[in-house]
Order: sequence, then structure tokens, then C-alpha cells
Amino acid sequence: MTRDLEEAMAGSRRSLARTLTAIENRSITIQQALSVLGPVPQSQADTWQTLALTGAPGVGKSCLLDGLLTEWASQGLRIAVLAVDPSSPRTGGALLGDRVRMTVVDDEKLKQQIYLRSVATRKASGSVPVIVEDMTKILLSLGWERVVIETVGAGQSEVRCAALADRIVVVEGPARGDGIQAEKAGLLELADAVLVNKSDLPGAELHSDEIRESFELGIGTSPPVMLTSALHGDGIQEAANVLLNLSSSGRSTRARWRERLLAHHERKILESPKLDDLLLDLAKGSIHLDEALHLIGVLKDE
Repeated sequence: MTRDLEEAMAGSRRSLARTLTAIENRSITIQQALSVLGPVPQSQADTWQTLALTGAPGVGKSCLLDGLLTEWASQGLRIAVLAVDPSSPRTGGALLGDRVRMTVVDDEKLKQQIYLRSVATRKASGSVPVIVEDMTKILLSLGWERVVIETVGAGQSEVRCAALADRIVVVEGPARGDGIQAEKAGLLELADAVLVNKSDLPGAELHSDEIRESFELGIGTSPPVMLTSALHGDGIQEAANVLLNLSSSGRSTRARWRERLLAHHERKILESPKLDDLLLDLAKGSIHLDEALHLIGVLKDE
């Protein structure tokens, strides 16, 4: 494994892929990897290293991200993308088809600036598996300047990406309901920016106005709300420039630490060697939930 790490440091993408797979499969820990790669570089003041791009299925996240990546890569930035794909709760399999929509990786001039990795959610309860945080550290340690996490979608309680990313960008689409309905989406109230995609369709401009109005009624700094069309390229360059220098709205600070706290306990549960046996015992009714948490070490005797 040390050889793969050293070759990844030398620029080998094949070794980088093997390293991320080893992290994902738990055959190497993040501590072991960073002992070879060195510490994760710290970002400059008010500059993000990780950005979460999230939104409901069908709003065009992947096609929009493709346009943003093209703009950023053209500026000489090295951007890594972790595209999170949902796993079947029954089989654990995932399509991992996000790269089909990413034409930037086929551009001979730009593809060296982009690294794309699909990640299955597997056992993770939120849209972003816990392991993505470790993968992000690996990529930053290897010199990738920014990491974009594309999540599987936003539901009413979907805030897990707040625990991982420095900035949260929510992608909306026309005909998604009024401003109040949009606020109920959960992540929208934590957004550092909102992109209303498919601006070529009726209702997009009205929806963006309603989102702006809902933000003005809230507390804190109102994030930018921009219209884009991934299909026609409208607004992509402007959005890329705004997002690259995006400041935190401060709206997700508490949620970020809440989710990190929950993610810390989730990691203990998911990585416990006792998990499979405990799940069987819970299904049989031979133990209760508090007892299972005690056995894993999440709960301690008072």
C-alpha cells in the first residue's frame, strides 16, 4: 500500500484510485495514509477547499457540474469530484453512472485538471457516506486544489453534507413549489448559494424570485441566487466565478457541527466489527437498542 501512496504522490491516477479504494474498503486507515502523504493543507482565509453540490433528483446537478468544471479547469484549477451514488438497500449495489454525464473528462486539454470518482453510499444513513471525508483528505493531501462532493439528492432532513463541506450549493429547478415549500427542503436554509437550473423552462425566474424573498424573511446573510441552464450554457460562467470565490453565509455553522457529532457516532457504529452480529440479535429481539449501543461503545455506563 505504501507503494501506491508514493506513486499517487508522483501523479499516478491508477495508484490514486487504488488508494481511495483501500480507504473505502477499510484496508488502510486515513491515519496510515496521511503518515505517508503528509498533513492536509489548510485553506486560506475565507477560501473553500470542499464544496457540496446538492439538490433534488432531476434538477440537472451532474450536467450543471460538468459546465462548472469546464470553466474551472479552463482557469488552470485542479478539481477533484466525489460523485455519491445511492446503493440498493437490499443488494448494496450502485449504478455509479455520474461520469456518463461528465463530458469534461473527455476533453484532451482539460481532463488532466479533473479527477472524478464515484462513491456508493453503502451503509451510510445520509446522502454522503462517512468515508467521503477521508477521501477528501487524501485528495487535498495529493495537491488537488478543490474537492466537489456531488450528493445523491436533498430531502427534508438531508443535511449530512454540511458536516463535510466548507460550502453548500443547492441546485433547484422550475416548478419545485413556492418559496415556503423550498424552505422546507432542509438544505436550502443552510445554503451558501442557490442555482436555479433549467432557466430555459417556464417558471424558473419566478421560482428564483420566490427563493430570494424567502431568504429575505429569514435570519442572516442572504446567499446569492442565480439562474443557469446546463443545456444551453446560460449563466454557467457567471455561476462558476461566483462559486469559486463564494464566502460562507454563516447559515450552516451549527448544523455542520451537529452533523459532525452525529457522523462521529455513525462511524463508530458502521465500523464496529460487532455490527452484523448485533443487527441479527436486534432482529431476533434478543437485545434492545440501548444494549447494542453499549456493546459498540457509543453509550457508556453513567
